[in-house]
Amino acid sequence: MAGRAPDVGVGGPAEYAYGPAPLQRLDFWQAKGGKPAPLIVFVHGGGWKLGDKRNATGARKVEHLLGEGYAFASINYRLVPAAAVEQQAADVAAAVAWVRRNAGALGIDASRIVLMGHSAGAHLVALVGTDPRYLASAGLSLRDVRGVIALDGAGYDVPRQMADAGSFMRGMYIEAFGNDPARQRALSPAFHAGAPNAPAFLIAHIDRADGKAQSEALGAALVRAGTSASVVGFSGTGLRGHMEINRSLGSVDYPATAVIDAWLRKLINVK
Repeated sequence: MAGRAPDVGVGGPAEYAYGPAPLQRLDFWQAKGGKPAPLIVFVHGGGWKLGDKRNATGARKVEHLLGEGYAFASINYRLVPAAAVEQQAADVAAAVAWVRRNAGALGIDASRIVLMGHSAGAHLVALVGTDPRYLASAGLSLRDVRGVIALDGAGYDVPRQMADAGSFMRGMYIEAFGNDPARQRALSPAFHAGAPNAPAFLIAHIDRADGKAQSEALGAALVRAGTSASVVGFSGTGLRGHMEINRSLGSVDYPATAVIDAWLRKLINVK
């Protein structure tokens, strides 16, 4: 254990190291109740180079999901340019492996782990849920994750996103994914969506053209492969809407909350 993490709006979490690097840390909130609980593992956004589990998780979703009977973990991962996107996906897989190994001490049910990510984190959880190499490198398989929730990502098909992006956003993508088309495809969940995949996906997006197109294309590719995938759009535009789907998730009056609650209940039968 690496000390206590700051309170983000509910009972302060415990912080643990899942690897040796300074950013390989996660905050963990124990579920309410005595029996092993399903776990949501959250991966923050930030353009692959920014963000932190202490300021990009969204306190409302933590409190809400704890109230619904889940345990919750929010991870940090190594950031661009000091680390490559490949290492970030490996970090997500390593965090999953760590919580599974420590399931008894944490009070979680290792057979009911769901990955959730926002923005760049949505890309990373989708990549880990479609490219089996990352979980395999951590000693796991795609079946060791019950499902994936991707919140307003737009990097599921990196070459297409880079072609459609404006100059500012294209620069961010080049910093993360480089100029090699083969590497861009290798880091695109849509190019890995043929089976095998994690068992189920919920892909949420706001009202922006690139996110909608990328989400729908990934969802269609998953369905063609026989994977359960739902794509759901919500109101909200621009940066404000992009942040709202993360920060407001968990509020009873935010529409995505009820949709995600219902999807999770059906998937892992929390109650």
